[in-house]
Amino acid sequence: MTAKKTKPEIKSLYYITHLENLRSILTHGILSHNAVETSGVKFRTVYDTGIVNSRKLRQTPDSRSLWDFANLYFQPRNPMLYRLVQEKDRKEIIVLGVLPNVLKIPGIFITDGNAANSPTGFYLSDEGIKAIFGIWDILTGEWWNATDGSKRKIMAECLVPGFIPPDAVHTIYVADYMVAEQIRQILPKDIPVVPEPNMFFMPARRYRISRNLSLAEGDMFFSNMQTLTVSVNTVGVMGKGLASRAKYQFPDVYVIYQDVCRKKLLTMGKPYLYKREASFDEELTEEPGTVTSPNAVKWFLMFATKRHWREDSDLEGIEKGLVWLADNYQAEGIKSLAMPALGCGLGKLEWKDAGPVMCRHLLSIDIPAVIYLPRERQIPDHFLSGEYLTGKRPC
Repeated sequence: MTAKKTKPEIKSLYYITHLENLRSILTHGILSHNAVETSGVKFRTVYDTGIVNSRKLRQTPDSRSLWDFANLYFQPRNPMLYRLVQEKDRKEIIVLGVLPNVLKIPGIFITDGNAANSPTGFYLSDEGIKAIFGIWDILTGEWWNATDGSKRKIMAECLVPGFIPPDAVHTIYVADYMVAEQIRQILPKDIPVVPEPNMFFMPARRYRISRNLSLAEGDMFFSNMQTLTVSVNTVGVMGKGLASRAKYQFPDVYVIYQDVCRKKLLTMGKPYLYKREASFDEELTEEPGTVTSPNAVKWFLMFATKRHWREDSDLEGIEKGLVWLADNYQAEGIKSLAMPALGCGLGKLEWKDAGPVMCRHLLSIDIPAVIYLPRERQIPDHFLSGEYLTGKRPC
């Protein structure tokens, strides 16, 4: 029997803003851009000037400007927030959770994508909620791209005329625990302040093994490392796990992968480095051309952990690939590296076996490297210690 799908439920909407605006919002509410200008409330905008102007010109079906509405997102981990955390200090950006009863405010519009984009449709409340449920898989997903429209759709909005009252804010989300503690010291105690690193494209946890090597829990595909490693087989099939994610988020990676498999350029013990020229940030950010950051260049290291997709991962073959990496990373131009726990998770290797092998070889390379831990199951802290992973095991 197939598993029954969970019925979509809108538990919160979200407002992205600068930390400096928090006191004002909790006093006056979340104001539309026009309301900010007419009220004279001090407000620090996070929008790029070009984006602000384009929203002013864009009209709703009743001929009002988007500036007349306070805008909320159904998914805060979206291209706008990605742009902001690339341009600014993450500690300056906050996300406010807003009660879903704002959907009952008269005069709202719901959009099925970024309201400033011409393909986006505008709906009244009931029809809008149906439209949101129609793209629910995108809104609850971890990634997007421009090719299939998910980049626009994941920015679906609720447009509230005028302002949103301050008592509609139920939670303040921040990037880390230090910012959360600072806010708790100055705000009313009844408003939860929640650190959500993953929402801000950061690892949930990080463990330092050496000066250059760390372990992380989080989404490797939003790592700020130059080169991302994808675990693959040598027959050209990207079926599950990180390989499947790469296949759909970066279709060109899949095309190159199939080509190198056909040409036998990718084998056990010899990864293939795809020096991708397309800008990573251009694809992920809200407005291409507004972001200039080191994260714009992203290469993909296709690392075979098994020969056939039906097989379990081969630790001996993985070690040979790590030896190749240590011998060739400088000549290939790899400046920094993100790597999953090779062969673990769906590959059925145990971290307690694969982790020390990976760390031993990555410690020998003189560039920043991060190993992203398996997301399928919890690893005991003992197997995450530097002593265990570097071979200096306690008695």
